[in-house]
Amino acid sequence: MFAVIKTGGKQYRVAANDLLKIEKLEAKVGDIVEIGNVLAHGEGENVTFGAPFVDGALVTAEVVEQGKNRTVIAFKKRRRQNSRRKIGHRQLLTTVRIAEILLGGAKPAKKAAAKPEAKAEAKAEVAAEAAPKEPKAKKETKAEAAAGEEAKAAPLFKAPKGEPDDLTVIKGIGPVAAKDLAEQGIVTFAQLAKLSDKDVAKIDEHMPFSADQIKDWREQAKELAKK
Repeated sequence: MFAVIKTGGKQYRVAANDLLKIEKLEAKVGDIVEIGNVLAHGEGENVTFGAPFVDGALVTAEVVEQGKNRTVIAFKKRRRQNSRRKIGHRQLLTTVRIAEILLGGAKPAKKAAAKPEAKAEAKAEVAAEAAPKEPKAKKETKAEAAAGEEAKAAPLFKAPKGEPDDLTVIKGIGPVAAKDLAEQGIVTFAQLAKLSDKDVAKIDEHMPFSADQIKDWREQAKELAKK
């Protein structure tokens, strides 16, 4: 007998004892997990389809290994903007061995392990009941909330006094990029020219500009700051 299951947004055709790599499940090696999203099942030419899932159908599997997929590289380049961004991603995977395909509400031979979240919630509820009750925390005032939001929105750098420079003179900085830099306190050629590698990394982390792009602007700003 085979079944078509759905997990992690993907569909798989499985049979008993099949080894399968699926997106990460919160379980330990040796645990039994249940997959209730059964789209179809059958044997030979006799196939039953669900709408979308088959009522009472269940697939159980044993966790064999927790691991990662190969690294996938995403490279994005903006033409004529001197902007490049390279991002790597490794999908977490769980290797399982299909144990049983159950129909009509049948119970599995081995019970699935309780989810870690459920265990943690149960422990937290017991601890909360046992702990002495504390007075309710004071509600945050509007002024305190506003102060918190202002602190969160603080710019990365302190803008100098005086007239700002026209950063759009630098190749690769348009009106939108200049506005974004100004909002973070960068408004002059001298500021851009004095950016340290640590500052470049900070901008790369918090703004939509790559480190290579910022370093190029820094070199151009050094020449403009001399004039």
